Amino acid sequence: MVDRFAEAINTIKNNEYVGREECIVYSTNLVKKVLDLLKENGYIEGYEEFSERYAKKLRIKLSKRINNIGVIKPRYQIKNSQIIDFEQRYIPSKDFGILIISSPVGITTNKSARESGTGGRLLAYVY
Repeated sequence: MVDRFAEAINTIKNNEYVGREECIVYSTNLVKKVLDLLKENGYIEGYEEFSERYAKKLRIKLSKRINNIGVIKPRYQIKNSQIIDFEQRYIPSKDFGILIISSPVGITTNKSARESGTGGRLLAYVY
């Protein structure tokens, strides 16, 4: 089994580090929702979906604003009161980055999860 989400995050990280303007990853619903969050927060410029033979892929336009991005494994299940502890572990400074959380409301950031009072599972961090 291949973790397409981890593969996509690592591809974005490597292409940002090298300085490329775009990268191509496999398309899944989770990857698209996380890319929507990254676009809302200004970490990428956008993405478009295309088909290559039998597989759907995404072409991501990078904005060169990502310092570090990574997948959190194991995907810890956290309560709303524990979000601050994991922010301190994965984000270097307050209000400098975001944690991406899969909550009952949907894929969301740590800020909106704290405001809505929900917990969930940690997926990734970006700053």
